[in-house]
Amino acid sequence: MVKPKRDNSAASVPVNLTLFDTARAPAPVPPPPVPSPIRDENDPRILVGTSAFTAAGWEGTFYPAGMKPADYLRHYATRFRTVEVDSTFYGTPKAERVRSWYDKTPPDFVFAAKVPQVITHEKILTDCDAELAEFLQTMELLGEKLGPLLLQFGYFASSVLKNGAQFLARLASFLKRLPEFCARPHRLVVEIRNRTWLDRPLLDTLREHKVALALTDHSFMPRPWELKKDLDLITADFAYVRWLGDRKGIEEITTRWDQTVVDRRDDLLHWVELFRDLRRRNLQVYAYANNHYAGNGPGTVKLFWNLYEDKRDGH
Repeated sequence: MVKPKRDNSAASVPVNLTLFDTARAPAPVPPPPVPSPIRDENDPRILVGTSAFTAAGWEGTFYPAGMKPADYLRHYATRFRTVEVDSTFYGTPKAERVRSWYDKTPPDFVFAAKVPQVITHEKILTDCDAELAEFLQTMELLGEKLGPLLLQFGYFASSVLKNGAQFLARLASFLKRLPEFCARPHRLVVEIRNRTWLDRPLLDTLREHKVALALTDHSFMPRPWELKKDLDLITADFAYVRWLGDRKGIEEITTRWDQTVVDRRDDLLHWVELFRDLRRRNLQVYAYANNHYAGNGPGTVKLFWNLYEDKRDGH
């Protein structure tokens, strides 16, 4: 199995078991997948899921072979209590789709969702009132199942935004006006990818508005334990973690997300310790694994919980 490198170097494809240590289902009549212990046997204040609930390679491994895509979310919700919806990044979904998400999930299920890129990447928080209102009105159809909303910003060159101060001015203005568009308060998350913008003024602004900073594991930003500055990255009454990985590097190994191809055990042990600290601070924690982190999101979640439970048992 490939050990992750911070220099983003590629490695050869190892031989691995498929998701949840189950082999591909035999044709033509596949058996049901092995039940997963993920949903019910862990800390209720830590909700862990995947970034999106569909991917190439999940059919026949995570989803039973032959399952209709319309049934994927219902099946997913038997394994996980939360999902980060990625499709909303590309545009606000139809109301009918959002209502179907609600109908296919149990009462305690939580949807996190990305704010559309027209707001975060194209208009960068300016002149986006119509798009913001449409998005919030539509997502509020999820009612009590609607969880954090993620403002995922890309890396901005100085030709787009001159510096972190210019970004912060836009962000502060946006956050001040946000309640005008909400039928109810929302948990909001900000993710940045310009590492020099991670400073006290940004954190103070997020803290003032009770907005969480996304804690990420990918090549753009330092991970929390790698910070050289003495900064408290917790800015709200909850924490939001994203295991993203190195998209370019892993796609040189695989583009089929049915098995783990990068060994993330050491990295996840660091995250386990961080989660322990977050729980000591009595925070609700949301965490989402991207397929690009290790090769498949569900496998990352399973490994995280195994390590978390081992540490809790004193192993």
